[in-house]
Parts: sequence; C-alpha cells; structure tokens
Amino acid sequence: MTKTPDYDVMIIGGGINGVGIARDAAGRGLKVALCEKGDLAGATSSASTKLVHGGLRYLEHYEFGLVRAALREREVLMAAAPHIISPLKFILPHSPGVRPYWLIRLGLFIYDHLGGRKKLPASGPVNLDTSDYGYPLKRSITRGAYYYDCWVDDARLTVLNAMDAREHGADIMTRTECLKATPGSGGRGWDITLKDHAHGANHTVTARMVVNAAGPWASRCLDDVINDVRPHQMRLVRGSHIVVPKLFDHDSAYIFQNPDKRIVFAIPYENDFTLIGTTDEDFKGDLEKVGASKAELDYICETSNRFFEQQISRANIIWSFAGVRPLLGGSEEAKKVSRDYRLDVQKTSQGAIALSVLGGKITTYRKLAEQAVTRICQILENDRPVWTARVALPGGDVEHADIKAFIARMQERYSWLPASLLKRYALAYGNCISILLDGADSRADLGEELCPGLYEREARYLIHHEWAMSSEDILWRRTKLGLWASDLDRKRLENWINDFVSRQRPAQEMKGKSA
Repeated sequence: MTKTPDYDVMIIGGGINGVGIARDAAGRGLKVALCEKGDLAGATSSASTKLVHGGLRYLEHYEFGLVRAALREREVLMAAAPHIISPLKFILPHSPGVRPYWLIRLGLFIYDHLGGRKKLPASGPVNLDTSDYGYPLKRSITRGAYYYDCWVDDARLTVLNAMDAREHGADIMTRTECLKATPGSGGRGWDITLKDHAHGANHTVTARMVVNAAGPWASRCLDDVINDVRPHQMRLVRGSHIVVPKLFDHDSAYIFQNPDKRIVFAIPYENDFTLIGTTDEDFKGDLEKVGASKAELDYICETSNRFFEQQISRANIIWSFAGVRPLLGGSEEAKKVSRDYRLDVQKTSQGAIALSVLGGKITTYRKLAEQAVTRICQILENDRPVWTARVALPGGDVEHADIKAFIARMQERYSWLPASLLKRYALAYGNCISILLDGADSRADLGEELCPGLYEREARYLIHHEWAMSSEDILWRRTKLGLWASDLDRKRLENWINDFVSRQRPAQEMKGKSA
C-alpha cells in the first residue's frame, strides 16, 4: 500500500512570496508546510524600500503591464492590511537635464489612470518656492510634482501572511533548512530532508509537490537542493538603504531623479528618522553576508546632499541595510532590468513536480501567490476558488479600513496606555492588539521594560504568536525598536529571550507527555 504524503505542498523559503503561497494554498484546502532556514523575512523581504507602489519609473521602460498589475494590487493590499499599509504622498522635485517637466507630468497622468485608482488622490504640480515641501530642499529647486503611493512595513507583511497561513492549517517551520528534496519512487512526489537548526535534528517528510520560493537563493536551490531539475540563472541585484536623523518635519516623502537617471527615495521613518535609498548594484558575493558597500553608502549620501540643504555623510548613518533581489536576467544596466516574475514548473524524470518562483516584487506578491497556487491546484486536481483578494490579513479587519478611527477607539479602550505606545501597537498589530493586551488593565501589566519601548508582554506575544526567537527578530523585523536600543539593551533582551524560552521548554515537554 502506498503511504499518503505528509503534505500536498512543501514550500522552501519564508520570504513574502513563500508565505503568500502558503497562505493561499492552505486557504484552498491543501495540506501545506513551509520551511525557512532563518527567520521569516530574514533577508530581502525585510530589506525593501517599504513601498507598495506601481513603480513609476518602470513606465520609462514601457512595462505598462507590470505597472498596471502593481497599481491594482496596491488597492487590494490597502484594504487587506490598513494598519501596516498607508497612503504616502511623494514630492518629485524637477531636475533640469534629467527628464523634461512635461514628460514627468505625462508619466504621472498615465500613472493616475493606468490601474483603476479609487482610494488615493490624483497627482498634481507643486511650487517648491512657496510650499513647505520646498523648505528642506536646495533653494535652486523651485518646482516639482506630487503623487500618491503607499508605505508598508515589509517584514510585518510577511509575518502576517505566515500567521494567516497557520490559521488555515499550514505548518510554518522557521530555523528549518531544506537540505535535499529527492523524487520518490514511482512518481509519488518528493522525499524531503529538513534540518531543524533550533534543535540540531534532521528529519524527513514527503510532499506531492515542492515550491522553490527561496528568493535570491532560488538558483542555488535548483542546483543543490532539488534533485533532477534544470537550474536557472538569475540576475542578482543589491539594493541598499540608509537611515539618518530626520531631514524634514512633514510626513510626505521625496523621490529624487539623479543625473544617471536612477531614482532615490527619502521617506519619513519611525517618527525620528529619514530612510533614503535604494541603489541598483549587481551582486556576486556571499548571500549570507549582504551589506551595503562604502560606494553605495557614499552614493546615497551624495544624492541626499544634491537635493537637501542639510548635508549628511556616513558619520550620520544610524542604520544601513541591504537586500539582494533576484531579477529575470538581462544584460542591460541593473536599473533597467524587469521586476516582473515567472513561475517555472518542472517535472522530473520520475514524474515529481516542482514549481519555482523567479523574480517578483513585494507589491505583486499576492497576485503571484494566487497564480502559483492556481497552477498547483490544476496539477493536484483541486478546484477550490481564489480567495485572498477579498480577505483581510490578521489584524487588518478594521471597520471601513479607517485606521485613524480605529486608533481613536483603541485609545478610549486602553486609556491607561501612553498615546505613543498605543499608536505603535495599533499600527503594528491592528485588531490583534486585543490578543496582545488580553487581561491587561494597567501599565504594570505590560511587565518589565526590556529595551526602550519594548515590554515583556509584547516580547512574549512575538515569541508565542510570531515565531520570534532572537533580539534581532524582535528589534529589527517585528518592530524597529533597534533604532533606539543600545548594545547593552540588545544583550539584555537576548538573555531574557534565552531564559524565557528555556523556562517554557520543560512545560511544553511535560504537556506533551501528559497528552
């Protein structure tokens, strides 16, 4: 008798595409597992420019289909997660000699109308001589335009998709590496060897299909992990960002056009800072050690200094981060390579089937996942309909998607919380704030303050509900409180996590024995 596979689908990779596929597939009734060798959003998916956008600059390369699809998804995602995705106004100063002003206005007109815009205002001109938006800029910059896109907490978007996948029955295994996927005999799917890095143990599971959603590691995964499939060469491009003390006081962003026609954003970040990036540099280094180069840091500082009155240097950088994006080939300059994606289905000589996600961008992750799972369902003869376009992510089921009204209700409900802390909780957790604060009636119920702004109750929540296992998980991905934490704070938090987890383990083992 043939043994039933443990899973219908095993997904390799806990970035935005992997968790998006896990969520969609589990919601269509498939038995799903996802393995991620590190933390969710541990690489590229927490190192983006934090935007849900159509990609204004892609119009210049005639990628109208990609821009249209991204603009439509922008509308869907705003409704699904209004707590972590919010409208953001962009000021585009005109740079004479780079692009003529009439071309910018034409591009913005097309951008306004290409994707069926419903929720965001239209673009328009701005006089930077008289507007407050001109105050932080060089006096020689006198005119520009504005338009709207959206800001997103990219790492939290990834975690929320994983949480919803789990709610629909998926097994989400972090700190678990896929060592090998081998076609089973008689075309019965895959034998998959996993290594649990948290406990140092290997085990084997079976699945009817394998999905390679390893992001920049996708080519390596086809080369070294998934047996009997054809490898694909991806173009790897590094994008780097810096965070500096805030350069302007308003809550809109800037998009700058450099003489080399690259685009750099300057975005208000975490109240006290400005996020500036990104670069486009071909990457051929070690994917386990990705960081911004000195040349990239200097390039971003030089761009900022070209436009802002307040000058910066590497000495002003509070934090820098870099991510490697896998792109669909191309011999042209990195900035011109398409951000579109391809879903590649391969069948091994023994009949086992693997699907690889190649390319993509954060804005279109949900549509990518929907198309990928539709392909999977066709192969596995599952006829469940698509569903994710109309269902909110965890915490995002906010009445009328009105986050301001939601915050006001939460301030009334939790009046004992400091306003700034309540707002951060509301924007990070949305309706899940009721789980975070369940049973709490006073500030004392939050427990000890482990780092500036981080209390024991939130740390426990992140460990129990969001797979956090280290200070880096908490301070740089689940929150951005690392911007205010000292080395001593981080060490103290790490010790608290280790002690908390060690105290939990005996209780869990005892519970398992009694069961």
